[in-house]
Amino acid sequence: MQEKLLGNIEYNYKTIKENIANAAIKSGRNPDDITFLAATKTVDVQYINYAISLGLDHIGENRVQELLSKYDGYNLDCADLHFIGHLQTNKVRQIIGKVSTIQSVDSLKLAKEISRLSENAGITTKILVEVNIGREENKGGVMPDRVEELLYQISELPSIAVDGLMAIPPICENEQKIRGYFENMRNMFIDISHKNIDNISMNTLSMGMSGDYREAILEGATLVRIGSSLFGARNYN
Repeated sequence: MQEKLLGNIEYNYKTIKENIANAAIKSGRNPDDITFLAATKTVDVQYINYAISLGLDHIGENRVQELLSKYDGYNLDCADLHFIGHLQTNKVRQIIGKVSTIQSVDSLKLAKEISRLSENAGITTKILVEVNIGREENKGGVMPDRVEELLYQISELPSIAVDGLMAIPPICENEQKIRGYFENMRNMFIDISHKNIDNISMNTLSMGMSGDYREAILEGATLVRIGSSLFGARNYN
């Protein structure tokens, strides 16, 4: 059973890398310019480390407690660890210094806590500002018309560095519609980069998951977050 799972991961990894490369070339970019981050929620450390042994160099966890329970087991000599899920302010302390990037910052309150704890630890923590591109009431992220205001506020904080934007568009089967959300994110990303806001970098546009990462790359994503297409369907039991 274990050998079969490892074989599936190896096959899936190669397939995803090929798909990323093809989409990157089609979008007029170098495949090396696209970061493949594995979303590792519910995935056992041995399978994460096996993917890392294949060449995977970015992993992301959605839950603080799960990240902490796996932390000592990750092969972080060869991979960069991100936090990609909703983060409560009172749990920031537990991951500062353990992750290189927090991808899901959507409020000044959360940014201030990351800044304060990073400054206390003598480090700078990279973040992405999460945008609620579909304006969904039940989803995290700052509304599109508030993004620039939040960026200016964060730019004044010490020990925190904005590296770009992140989004999770609404679920939809229509390729044209999903590409529309991704296009809106790309346009926002480009507009902000042209403003040259002090202490704000637009290096990373994190969008696209297992079902739509190719479309996201075609519309300008520089980082895609892929879980089930690599590790198989989630087991929540």
